[in-house]
Amino acid sequence: MNVLRAAAAAAAFGVAVTAGALVASPAHAATYNGACGSGYNVVNSVAVGNSGTTFLTYNNSNGYNCAVTVRNNPGAAVEMVVALKRTQDDASQAVQDAGYYTTYAGPVYLHAAGSCVDWYGYINGANGFKNGTNCG
Repeated sequence: MNVLRAAAAAAAFGVAVTAGALVASPAHAATYNGACGSGYNVVNSVAVGNSGTTFLTYNNSNGYNCAVTVRNNPGAAVEMVVALKRTQDDASQAVQDAGYYTTYAGPVYLHAAGSCVDWYGYINGANGFKNGTNCG
């Protein structure tokens, strides 16, 4: 799968991009790396297969969400994606970061106070997503 196809899948949120199923977090799951900056607190997360975790954070002072996809085991650059959108918005309005990374993809930011969000992570063939979460 190339980056363009992974990014298109990220925009679709909920369309599986691999034949593999989502699985439980591995014993050495990724931890949030603070990439979103100060004032952002983790409010949700989803496993990206056995490869890592996508974290959703929120900043109460400015109403912005931030998402980042973090690998369990950094190493050679692999294809990664993180994407975020308001649930009511068209998929084309998703903010995303897609490329080949050694440790994490993102962060991506979106003002979503009072809205539900859809968010997605992809790491080298594995994906994880949540739709319509963290409303309010």
